[in-house]
Amino acid sequence: MAKQKILVTGGAGFIGSNLVEALLQLENVELVRVLDNLATGHIENLSEFESNPKFEFLKGDIREVKTCKEACKDIDLVSHQAALGSVPRSINDPLTTNEVNISGTLNVFVAAKEAKINRVVFAASSSTYGDSPYLPKREDVIGKPLSPYAVTKLVNELYAEVFSRFYDFNFIGLRYFNIFGPKQDPNGAYAAVIPLFIKCILEETPPTINGDGLTSRDFTYVANAVQANIKALFTNKIAALNQVYNIATNERTTLLELFDHLKVLTGSQLDPIHAPERLGDVKHSLADISKAMNYLGYNPEFKIKEGSKITYEWYKAAQNTILPNPKILSSFEKY
Repeated sequence: MAKQKILVTGGAGFIGSNLVEALLQLENVELVRVLDNLATGHIENLSEFESNPKFEFLKGDIREVKTCKEACKDIDLVSHQAALGSVPRSINDPLTTNEVNISGTLNVFVAAKEAKINRVVFAASSSTYGDSPYLPKREDVIGKPLSPYAVTKLVNELYAEVFSRFYDFNFIGLRYFNIFGPKQDPNGAYAAVIPLFIKCILEETPPTINGDGLTSRDFTYVANAVQANIKALFTNKIAALNQVYNIATNERTTLLELFDHLKVLTGSQLDPIHAPERLGDVKHSLADISKAMNYLGYNPEFKIKEGSKITYEWYKAAQNTILPNPKILSSFEKY
């Protein structure tokens, strides 16, 4: 395969920066260009790549189509990770969530189409399953969205499908299930549960669990998501294109089980405080990952216990300072 030039939108964010780190180490990658407005991402996540001749950074907002077109110049593949996450944030501010996640994604798709880019891999979400009660979640069975955020992620999939029908446009959508790991921001009102739990343990402060703690998730270590992105970007299987895939581990863990595991791992004696359930939250989530395994060769090598151990050790060593994560490549070092 000829060497590829890749655009990563949202590359200063948690998943994006881990992906950038991995892409820069691949021999068949000539350039990794990051587009990020640094609204939720951190430039510190990219500081280790500044001297790498294969790395470029463009500060800009995907809500500006001109910026997206500039970012797509001379690019072969796009990894679209930029988004405004968090169900509660979308409930509090649906307009901004819509502008970033729908209008911004549409801008990226349009720019990629006009630049005749071969493929766009984009971050979809398990929130698309909405009120569907079926477990495990299968890609072809979804319910009604339960939050503005979920609406935006569903619309992204619809736009991608329409673009593939009317234009010379190929996509792969990756429905992430609760990705966690190094470089995930533990601060702010919309931080995810695992970095929040780890921060509480490090600060010896009881964490707050919304609801009874029996809410369950298919927690997925970030190396698994990076592996899925790389396989989606470079697959040569025509049948794998223009599809969406669950990216998870097919393993369900309740919030209480998660915190108990972290207590054993760290020796903490803390007990959680319970608060009311959050609006818009899905009670249970578990993914059927057979489609991604069959079409992409996806193989999630990190389960919750191994991933949380690596994550805790990273946060403890970093003490909220962004550090390189050499273990991130272990799940696809054959590339």
